[in-house]
Amino acid sequence: MRLNKFLLIFLLGGCSVPAIAQLKIDYFQFPIKPGERNYLSGNMSEIRPNHFHTGIDIKTEGRQGLPVYAVADGKVYRMKISSFGYGNVLYLKHTNGMYSLYGHLKDFNDRIADYMWKKMIEAEQNDLEIYPEPNALPVKKGDIIAYSGNTGSSGGPHLHFEIRDSLDRAVDPLKYGFQEIEDSTPPSLTSIALTPLELDSRINGKFERTVIKANFRGNKYVVDQPIHITGKVGIEIRGYDKLDGAYNRNGFPHFEIYEDGQKTFDVNVDKVDFNLGRFLLSHTHQNRYTKLYTTAYNQFDYYSPKQLHSGAIEVSPDSIKNVRVRLEDIFGNDTDLTMKFKGDAPKYDIRYNSRSREKVEFFHNWMILRTDKAEQHKLAKFYVDGLMLDVMLSYEDPRFRTYIWDMEYGVPDSVDVCTEMIYPGIQAKIPFNKEHSFSDGYTHIRFDKESLLESLFLSTERGTYDGRPSIKINDKRGDYLRSEITVSMDVSEYSGDREHVHAYQLYENGWKQFLGGEWEGDHFTFKTKKFGTFVLAEDNTPPSIRAIRINSSSLRFVIGDDRSGIKDFEARIDGKWVVMRYEHKSRVIWAQRTSKEPFRGQFELKVTDNAGNSKVFSRKL
Repeated sequence: MRLNKFLLIFLLGGCSVPAIAQLKIDYFQFPIKPGERNYLSGNMSEIRPNHFHTGIDIKTEGRQGLPVYAVADGKVYRMKISSFGYGNVLYLKHTNGMYSLYGHLKDFNDRIADYMWKKMIEAEQNDLEIYPEPNALPVKKGDIIAYSGNTGSSGGPHLHFEIRDSLDRAVDPLKYGFQEIEDSTPPSLTSIALTPLELDSRINGKFERTVIKANFRGNKYVVDQPIHITGKVGIEIRGYDKLDGAYNRNGFPHFEIYEDGQKTFDVNVDKVDFNLGRFLLSHTHQNRYTKLYTTAYNQFDYYSPKQLHSGAIEVSPDSIKNVRVRLEDIFGNDTDLTMKFKGDAPKYDIRYNSRSREKVEFFHNWMILRTDKAEQHKLAKFYVDGLMLDVMLSYEDPRFRTYIWDMEYGVPDSVDVCTEMIYPGIQAKIPFNKEHSFSDGYTHIRFDKESLLESLFLSTERGTYDGRPSIKINDKRGDYLRSEITVSMDVSEYSGDREHVHAYQLYENGWKQFLGGEWEGDHFTFKTKKFGTFVLAEDNTPPSIRAIRINSSSLRFVIGDDRSGIKDFEARIDGKWVVMRYEHKSRVIWAQRTSKEPFRGQFELKVTDNAGNSKVFSRKL
């Protein structure tokens, strides 16, 4: 299926300019093999770890070096040489005010590359991002601007290509009618989940997120048995889309909900604002399922309507509601899912066998407590802010009693369930979208206004690792951060060497990720964008350098550091700075020829790791 010849594109909400712009569909040409059939390994709106994919990944025949063409007239607006992220990347600004991005490049064309080498030599920086002077590097539609590669975080040779509007928001390149990409394949459904959205919500009698099985029959997905619900329930969808002729599982942007034939909710990921991209973690369940309902703190505007819990399914007791979910890709190919929901009256003494046996769990804004069954005692005493509140049990099965507490009513410091006293371990509620400081006398945490994706119930636990202080913050709770928090640990009891000791995040498999930080008297302070366990560890081992080729025309090495990681590297010949290029996936570093002069003189390569250890390789050329 192909798009129409002309297309109405992006809304410029909040601007004084006209709200809708019209763009001829062939304004942009395709950046790889224009006019030929192309294939994608990734598309926009695809769910990636902690972010939406913001462009398309164009296959390059499994190799590097294919010409990359400017998609329209314009100029080089921004460019970067790096071994991480987009790798070597170009940004063009076009005459219509929009932008295009070309990532994971092997090389720029000679004119652009020469400009970049001069700027790198002036700055003496091997990893450099610049904004060229206005009109320094004009380009015409169809010019070869670069060559495709595999630099940065790329998992294989391809071109990452984006189109951005004048507000620097990513929009789907496939909106622009590129004939090089073909697709008549509808999205596929992998899994469905239903989740309670209110304290009195139930799904088949249970207050828990429930995965529902669907069968593919008659060109649609069908849930055969009616689903019994009480209160408001949210639908979550996990699925993928394939394009014609490609095996890759991609994403798709559009979902609709119909109740008894009437459209009630719409989700359309039609653009990505990079300032809000981390809210993907609110838009999805554990970075996998797309939520077809709105939540309290999610800042995306993909939803219509957008009131709290829009999209939720609610059915009157003893009534039946037919629900259809429509899944649609950017080419208009669609797939249907049909379900029946039956309304149940509220019940408060339902017996069921819960899958979980954790004593304390957190689900949305609720704390769930499970304790041993007792014949006589049905009430639990919750102690909150000096008050004692009696709470009736919510569920009971042959072994356990289950209590549900709405954390909006306060953070319990303890709960008396008659057979035992339970201490939930929550120390504070951290408000969303506000600056906030927390301290328990040992650990100090600073939250900026944009640190959180939602209000947070904070838990910390101090410990030791290899004789040094450690701290665990909300580990395994499923909470996410939007941006960094600042953590300061009391280290007054530690008297060992400090020179090469830094903060690391410790993972369950024993791997430690370097975070850095600094000593400040009796405290060690670092920043993190993740929750977890944080330890202080020492790295006294310098990086390694192994020569591959050394002659007057080529200087090539393998470098590495298995502890804190490579921070920077620098090479000079007779004191003159030399451009060095690095690819972290292969750990190869090489000298860039920026003139026809051979490499002659005393060569020195210095590599430094994040802990401050250095290794030097020296050779007369």
